[in-house]
Amino acid sequence: MRNETIAIHAGYEPEATTHAVAVPIYQTAAYAFDSADHGAALFNLEAEGFRYSRIANPTSAVLEKRIAQLEGGVGALAVATGQAALHFAFVNVADHGGNIVSVPQLYGTTHTLLSHILPRQGIIGRFAESDRPDAIEKLIDENTRAVFAETIGNPAGNVCDIEALARIAHAHGVPLIVDNTVATPILLKPFDYGADIAVHSLTKFLGGHGTTLGGAIVDSGNFPWAKYADRFPAYNKPDASYHGLVYAERFGRTAYIERARSVYQRTMGSVLSPFNAFLLLQGVETVALRMERHVENARKVAEFLREDSRVAWVNYTGFPDSPYYPLVQKYLDGNASSLFTFGIKGGMEAGKTFYDALKLITRLVNIGDAKSLACHPASTTHRQMSAEQQRLAGVLPETIRLSIGIEHVSDIIEDIDQALEKACRSARLEAAE
Repeated sequence: MRNETIAIHAGYEPEATTHAVAVPIYQTAAYAFDSADHGAALFNLEAEGFRYSRIANPTSAVLEKRIAQLEGGVGALAVATGQAALHFAFVNVADHGGNIVSVPQLYGTTHTLLSHILPRQGIIGRFAESDRPDAIEKLIDENTRAVFAETIGNPAGNVCDIEALARIAHAHGVPLIVDNTVATPILLKPFDYGADIAVHSLTKFLGGHGTTLGGAIVDSGNFPWAKYADRFPAYNKPDASYHGLVYAERFGRTAYIERARSVYQRTMGSVLSPFNAFLLLQGVETVALRMERHVENARKVAEFLREDSRVAWVNYTGFPDSPYYPLVQKYLDGNASSLFTFGIKGGMEAGKTFYDALKLITRLVNIGDAKSLACHPASTTHRQMSAEQQRLAGVLPETIRLSIGIEHVSDIIEDIDQALEKACRSARLEAAE
């Protein structure tokens, strides 16, 4: 099936009791067992089924199957937020210690997770000087447990060379984990290019309406955990908490996602509620259509900004002179992301005036909404980073990040135009004084 069909139908057929066409909301904490032996089999991971909604829920299961099929993976785990998904994704490869080698262009909270939070748990985040594959390879050593990248950086907008990063990671016996939130599987399927694990903030484009927090981890099923037994003992040695179960032996290709659920979801409980899963499923049904409009609108807005004398620069990878333009053609079929940044002449103060003058475009820190959104990263999402870390992440003091929505593009441009006029008028008055 194609994306548009998967997004509507995958993972669910009308259930036998009521024949409900919409996915039911299974608002229950627990599930009855047929017998003592049935309950034991579920808890021993010997039988499929539901035992407690902290571990799995039928509504969330449909969402997981749908996301996994969109990405072309063997399984997925839905969790409470995108940050919870990232946390589980990292510790699920490195809970025996080690390091994660990452590109520097990251969402601010992801950078904080790798630079400050995980080191307290014995996992070190190593940040390369750039997203170039050779810069990544320099940092990989015998203690590396994964390479990490955002397929499209937030807010930098850089497009990573997934195939090259995967080749380097695999040459050193580690998986490539990617955050595919901005691209979504509609624009890019990273498993097709060698990535092993994909992470999503479902809050963003896949949910698409700014109502619901959620995250997901998707397993390609392709990384050979058993081949690297010394580097990944958690998959190849008996787990005492499950009576000596060995994940690579019991689950084979689904070992990663089954361990994420059985170890981390079960014990840490970053649970996606059934109602939130239902809301996210509504968003997923229209994601293919929305992405078309997002991409089309963003191109027109970027072109408007580039031709405007009031604008100092536009960082949009859909322009042929962008260093990432060849990668947009290779990985995104020429469809540059609707997330991009720009700067106004007059620097930070002019940028703030522009930001405050917006009327239609909403000022907030979310992205991927049906509505157009704007953010000043240096003072919000990337505020905890040093000036040099911000620069490496693609954030300058004057940077404005736009997430272009699906409104009529003329209305979006008119709002930007009037805000630019106010920003430049303010800058001229200050210069005159």
